[in-house]
Amino acid sequence: MSYYDVKSIEAKKPAAGVEMRVVSGERMMMVFFAMKTGAEVPEHAHPHEQMGTVIKGSVELTIGQETQKVSQGGAYLIPSGVTHRAKCLENGTEVLDIFSPPREEYR
Repeated sequence: MSYYDVKSIEAKKPAAGVEMRVVSGERMMMVFFAMKTGAEVPEHAHPHEQMGTVIKGSVELTIGQETQKVSQGGAYLIPSGVTHRAKCLENGTEVLDIFSPPREEYR
């Protein structure tokens, strides 16, 4: 399939207050997150390279030892194997993450 209506993709709930919708190809994956205020993605690491952008709202993002507020229009890169975490600062925050290679557990 080449075209997707993201809102029609069934949402998964990886953490309290977090919904995600996944679009995947062979070598990359997009994950659209919708988050509620205070929702957290706990610290973790994975072998996938990850880039993302905040579409709406803001998050407190920790990559390695550096913590920063990332707001609408901000982008970030998380290298393979680096620990990271996120906390939603505004209700209705939307984030787009891109992974390469795709995360099999998200398919």
